[in-house]
Amino acid sequence: MLTFIAGLVTMGYIVAAAFFLRFWQRTGDYLFAIFALSFVLFALNQILAAVLGLPKEDQSWLYLLRLAGFVALIVGIVMKNFSTPSRP
Repeated sequence: MLTFIAGLVTMGYIVAAAFFLRFWQRTGDYLFAIFALSFVLFALNQILAAVLGLPKEDQSWLYLLRLAGFVALIVGIVMKNFSTPSRP
């Protein structure tokens, strides 16, 4: 049952990454690309956790994938907030 739920969560991450990639292609805004990358890292974390079956995921090296995703989100948002707005 847990593997099924992990698969659903992984699918949700992949769908979110696909949406952000599509928005990035339309707008060219790097923030959407960073969000897509983060969701791909989250999906990879879920896939590896389900396949490897680690008993304590938060104490393994897999946690670094999730950490990298959140750091990328924070860096992207901060960079977007401090960038100068472009004039059309």
